[in-house]
Amino acid sequence: MSTVTKESVLSALSTVQEPELHRDLVTLNMIKDIVIDGSDVSFTVELTTPACPLRGRIQSEAKAAVVKVPGVHNVTVKLDARIVSDGRDRAVLGLNVKNAIAVASGKGGVGKTTVSVNLAIALAKSGAKVGLLDADIYGPNVPIMMGVDHLPPSVGEKMMPAEVYGVKVMSIGFLVKPGQPLIWRGPMLHSAIRQFLTDVEWGELDYLVIDLPPGTGDAQLSLAQSVALSGVVIVTLPQAVSLEDATRGLEMFKTLNVPIIGVVENMSYLELPDGTKMDIFGTGGGESLAIKADVPFLGNIPLDPSVRKGGDGGLPVVATLPDSAPARALSAIAEKVAASLSVAALTQGSGMTIKMVG
Repeated sequence: MSTVTKESVLSALSTVQEPELHRDLVTLNMIKDIVIDGSDVSFTVELTTPACPLRGRIQSEAKAAVVKVPGVHNVTVKLDARIVSDGRDRAVLGLNVKNAIAVASGKGGVGKTTVSVNLAIALAKSGAKVGLLDADIYGPNVPIMMGVDHLPPSVGEKMMPAEVYGVKVMSIGFLVKPGQPLIWRGPMLHSAIRQFLTDVEWGELDYLVIDLPPGTGDAQLSLAQSVALSGVVIVTLPQAVSLEDATRGLEMFKTLNVPIIGVVENMSYLELPDGTKMDIFGTGGGESLAIKADVPFLGNIPLDPSVRKGGDGGLPVVATLPDSAPARALSAIAEKVAASLSVAALTQGSGMTIKMVG
């Protein structure tokens, strides 16, 4: 009977590739804690994000490889994660944030805040430390959608963010009376956004999701100038008018040298009781925009009353209806975003035009 060694296990695992990084698990230093007990082998695969969309495939391929080692009968593969920082310096703002994700749209009413809220919750559900900054100064809807209406008491000179669904939340909506308009020019806007970054006790975060106002104005410029963004997610509807505006937003971020993580198409279709799909706002626009701009298409989100009800009631679908079609779509988008960021960080990719698997 062959004696199983650590070297033989590592040799087998060196044949297993990380599907998106296209390098083997051993070279990537993803194999930890190998334990050999006679014919039983156990080890941990340390993923680059707990939201890895291909974790099941990696686990099964690693197990299959080690089972083939002579003398091995039983293999136990555990999964862990160490979220990778994008390497951008945010220390000048006092931020300990590994990745900063902006969510933007060219026009209002496309569901950008819905995507921001559910993206943050999905990342938190995976086990990541997540913050959500509502930078939509003129229309701060994040508190309503997250179901929280006040901040906890401050600690020292810093404001404490609210925390709900495992996400730390900050919004101007906590600081003004309901319905009170904010009639601010650019310098005040810039100052407010910077304060939300520097004067809030965010703590250590794996991901800071930033919900931007629609359009291509002062807020987007202020944010891009204030914090080094890992990338931006562009949200659009399938219809031509929305796509035109989304294109302008996308090109603006390219001009500002902010990496484009990808395009999300919201309200893609309405599924009818008989199972057929009705294209209320057209079809395929988001994907065609992504192809034209040569950036990843992250996915479609169906039109569903549960999304609206959840948003109005502070009960986001990813948290409260995780098995619904829109929640599954949003969770899949979150996984793709997390995978893109980890791939970009590990490959030192500044352009972040990443062709993802699956």
